[in-house]
Amino acid sequence: MYLKVHRAPDGTCVTAICDRELLNTMVSDGNLEICISEAFYGNHIVSDEEVRSALESAGNVNLMGERSIAIAIDMGLISRTGCINIGKVPHAQIFSI
Repeated sequence: MYLKVHRAPDGTCVTAICDRELLNTMVSDGNLEICISEAFYGNHIVSDEEVRSALESAGNVNLMGERSIAIAIDMGLISRTGCINIGKVPHAQIFSI
């Protein structure tokens, strides 16, 4: 999987994680079109353990793909019903309030 942490000047962070085969692809569903780009998801391949560690400390998360979603579900962070499919690709977001 690929993982990138975006840090804003105010201290908030968004952790972006996508499955390896999805990087630099486009997914669509009707009028919705998402580019799964290296600019957003990074170019650093990480292990499942690194994904778990990042999710443990993340406040805001963007997940794309079966494996990244499965880890978040396994950790109890989201449920399958909290995910959407964009085309055939599962997607979820987690927000800290």
